[in-house]
Amino acid sequence: MDVVSDAIAAVRIGRPSSNRLRVGGAWSARIPDYEGAGFHVVLEGGCWLLPDGGEPVRLGAGDAVLLPHGTGHVLASAPLDHGAAALAVPIERLLAAARPTPPSAPEGPESPESPRDGAAVPEGPLDGAPGPLPVLGTASGPITELLCGKYRLEHSRSHPLMLELPDVVHLPNRVGAHPQLRAAVDLLGGELAADGAGGALAVPSLIDLLLVYMLRAWLASPRTAAGADAASSGSGVSGPASSGSGARSAASSGSAVEFGAAGVGPGAGGRWPAALGDRVVAGALRALHEDPARGWSVEELAASAGVSRATLTRRFTALVGRAPMAYLAWWRMTRAAALLQQTADPLDVIARRVGYATPYALSHAFSRQFGTTPGRYRDRMAAHFSDG
Repeated sequence: MDVVSDAIAAVRIGRPSSNRLRVGGAWSARIPDYEGAGFHVVLEGGCWLLPDGGEPVRLGAGDAVLLPHGTGHVLASAPLDHGAAALAVPIERLLAAARPTPPSAPEGPESPESPRDGAAVPEGPLDGAPGPLPVLGTASGPITELLCGKYRLEHSRSHPLMLELPDVVHLPNRVGAHPQLRAAVDLLGGELAADGAGGALAVPSLIDLLLVYMLRAWLASPRTAAGADAASSGSGVSGPASSGSGARSAASSGSAVEFGAAGVGPGAGGRWPAALGDRVVAGALRALHEDPARGWSVEELAASAGVSRATLTRRFTALVGRAPMAYLAWWRMTRAAALLQQTADPLDVIARRVGYATPYALSHAFSRQFGTTPGRYRDRMAAHFSDG
């Protein structure tokens, strides 16, 4: 697979979950921080997103927003100060209010089941399924319809590309911008509105596709391209990159990330857009990801990229933050961890799939990187995600 596909596949757990909401009037809803990535698509109207510790973001019809690190936030009809944001209704309460109710008694002036003006009138499904929805709040004012969801991720296996993403990736609906993402949003909106045959299968598949297109759009954005140019101009930098929370925190706050004592940060967009945009480095990465089990050497990898060993090592280390063989060793362990969690394959099969001759050799390397044995890691992941 390619680097972006592998970066997503390594951390994904199960299928995404989603809910639809139609709200009107003045409203606010809190979504707490969570393990994974969140997203919102504005299908109609508009609202504000207020991330914890960040600046408010105005969302309009057709906008998509990704919260790749599960940052807690508030959705609201208007900007709120900290005091008002703290009083936002938990999102679960809004979802519960919109769930379909059993058929009510015939309407009458004294019927307790008769809805009052402005009250929610449940009349359709949630969980991202197609069909009509009630309006929560005041139906006479501007209406906002949202698709809100989560991708469940295992962050201990996060690829540096994912770690570089900011806390909020806002992709506004602009003419001519991100046509593939716009097409996916339009298809998703159409499926949700149509309640057509096969919609229950089409909607989660489109939500999966949405994540890929949001990442592509971020990689291609002008802000990211500016950061890529800055990283490319510092191609003499060397030194290992941190893949831990420190690197993520700096990148997500919009600051340059330090990739070595003598290094210059990659700019606003991060280092990985530059790596994927460099012909030599991208070619080497593609080779490593397509066949991580191969007994690669720097000489072979350089020959596949059409450059000298010294040139490959210099450019790869500058843009990726690790030397080629160090990156390969890290990726093999990350891939092994994903296979332990996602398959029932025995350890000897996994060892061969990631380039180790024996289960013992894999176990030794795995314990160095993850601080536990492969068997214990698999048991821990099974227990932690048994409900997913």
